[in-house]
Amino acid sequence: MHAAATRPASGAPPLAPSLGPWPYPHGPFLVEPDGALRTERAPAVRFAWRGRRCAARIDQGRLRISVGAGHVPYTAERPAARPRALAAIAALPAALPEGWRLRLTPAHALDLEQECELAAPLTATSLIAALVGFALALDAYLERLDSAGVAAPGRLNT
Repeated sequence: MHAAATRPASGAPPLAPSLGPWPYPHGPFLVEPDGALRTERAPAVRFAWRGRRCAARIDQGRLRISVGAGHVPYTAERPAARPRALAAIAALPAALPEGWRLRLTPAHALDLEQECELAAPLTATSLIAALVGFALALDAYLERLDSAGVAAPGRLNT
């Protein structure tokens, strides 16, 4: 049985009635007639950018995105690169936008992270826009780390 098309409260045109009863399940989301997304658990999205693994998690209206940005070169592997890389790593936090942070793990891996509030109602368009915005802003910081000799993590074929 098909659900009748309903006009969403936002005034947007109704979605196709053939999608079935609302909210319509799609992966970890429930899609409302106006395109708004609801979550019943904290969904995760994974993607690669410039050969690096990125992960995003949505939880209680907040988006947390992280990327494995690289690792500090070991003195035994590249002694000349280490001081320049450490200087770039030390300077980077002051250059990051609000809501971003650089984290150094015990294994000397570097993670760049962003946490931000998602506009309500969450839609597929707003989620993709937030992910793309992060990836595009990330380029400048990855370039800075790369040029300073910070070793990129295992590259992915993308």
